[in-house]
Amino acid sequence: MLSSTKQLNKRILLTGANGLLGQRIAARLKRNEKIELLCAGIEINPVLQDIFYEKADLTDKKRVRELIKSFYPDIIINCAAFTDVDGAEKEKDAAWKINVTSVENLVKYGKTKDAHLIHFSTDYIFNGENGPYNEEDLPDPLSYYGRSKLAAENVITLGGIKYTIIRTNVLYGALRNGRPDFVTWVYESLRMGKEIKIVDDQVNNPAYADDIVDAVSKIVDFDKTGIYNIGGPEFISRYEFTLRIADYFGLDKKLISPVKTEIFNQPAKRPLKSGLITLKAETEFGFRAHTIEETFQLMQREYGL
Repeated sequence: MLSSTKQLNKRILLTGANGLLGQRIAARLKRNEKIELLCAGIEINPVLQDIFYEKADLTDKKRVRELIKSFYPDIIINCAAFTDVDGAEKEKDAAWKINVTSVENLVKYGKTKDAHLIHFSTDYIFNGENGPYNEEDLPDPLSYYGRSKLAAENVITLGGIKYTIIRTNVLYGALRNGRPDFVTWVYESLRMGKEIKIVDDQVNNPAYADDIVDAVSKIVDFDKTGIYNIGGPEFISRYEFTLRIADYFGLDKKLISPVKTEIFNQPAKRPLKSGLITLKAETEFGFRAHTIEETFQLMQREYGL
């Protein structure tokens, strides 16, 4: 386990450290000398180098108890999730274990150490009929994925632990290691001359991963609790978002065809008119999201898109 010769301000346990959001948060926190960071994931080895890492299955109650007892975190940031929306309809047991049972374990043992749990949720807890949504709107999920994420929220809010729930949507931000995000997939597809079909009836405010990292940093700094929406500044359809990608990177927009969600006949229903209002985060801790073009510039600079 970790040790230090000087007094540290925060001990943070980051779970799901190998995903897009987990990697970006880990990269930020490991540079902070006032934070002692332990990363955990289901994979044997970490994606990022130069971090303290332990393999941990969060659905294993005994393993979670051991991890939390030995590290004694002040803060637990939970990025672990089953995010395959259609897959959740077919693998309900796996989705529930990862999205709900693991959270039950983190709550149960986290509160014994007075830890602050920061957890990520989604706009899929809403039905997409009257979006965008604020933190007070009543959930009504359409899919099993959405129901599992709402159940996790309820576990946290009723579990007696200090918590912050961050709801977000359409997460993007390129990684050197890992599954391509939406922007990278569109960029690579168009660059290779592939025709792509993109839905024009799903509206969101896409969230840039590093903007979420900024929000997490502020939540930690200001010790904020409760539920906060975090997303981008623009509410646009997925098709409009794709056109913006093509415009910025000088790619052929003729390869992009607008379609309706229903033509894909997907197992899980999608909320169509969705998105998340971020006024609460802007007001309470000064959250500011980058514009879409600013995020493309940042991705281009870091990853050479």
